[in-house]
Amino acid sequence: MNGTKKAARVAGLWYVLMAITAPIGLLYVPSRLIVGGDAAATASRIRESELLFRIDITNKLFHQTITIFLVLALYRLFRPVDDARARQLVILGALASVPVAFLNVLNEIAALVLIGGSNFLSVFNRQQLDALAYLFIRLHGQGITVVSIFWGLWLFPFGLLVLRSGFIPRVLGVLLFLAGGGYLAFAAVSVVAPQYAHVVGSVAMILELGELPIIVWLAIWGARTQPVRAAGIASSGARSTSE
Repeated sequence: MNGTKKAARVAGLWYVLMAITAPIGLLYVPSRLIVGGDAAATASRIRESELLFRIDITNKLFHQTITIFLVLALYRLFRPVDDARARQLVILGALASVPVAFLNVLNEIAALVLIGGSNFLSVFNRQQLDALAYLFIRLHGQGITVVSIFWGLWLFPFGLLVLRSGFIPRVLGVLLFLAGGGYLAFAAVSVVAPQYAHVVGSVAMILELGELPIIVWLAIWGARTQPVRAAGIASSGARSTSE
């Protein structure tokens, strides 16, 4: 196994781990605990399933840590292709997005504290605590919208690097562009016209699935043994020598 293929496989394994942990916090836990527009019901569910809520918080912190290692692995893989674009990938994929995501977890921790009903919160009644907890949960949702901007933006230098690499199928780079557009479209509509977010979100989710093929490719195949561009140069050199 050459160095490029090994680096691609390492990035693929980090990517798989990140992909496995993402649905827990984005889909599963919210569907189990959050009741839209009902602070009391949401707080009641969290009290009854506090362990699940704590697992969700831990999972989000773990997920963002994995993101750092993934982005660094991709940087090592694509640095020989285009160092400037690889640095853009690091900035948008980790340096910008991860701190925002980490800070956003504080909203869930605040909701947990409020629902826990500590003694220093005794000046508030149960209804007020539930409303405040629900406010922080809603803020966490808006934080996801903010960080999804970076989830979309980092896929553009990533896609361009795939297109230029020669050791990964170019179609996967095109799919990354589409996925990035899906993230950005949903974030924009959620802020500008939230009444249409559900409709746009359904389309955006389909586009975002364009990120999955690169995960499978990196984890299973890694990279082509010899970059296409390098192979073309080698064959041109051979023809020149023979002439």
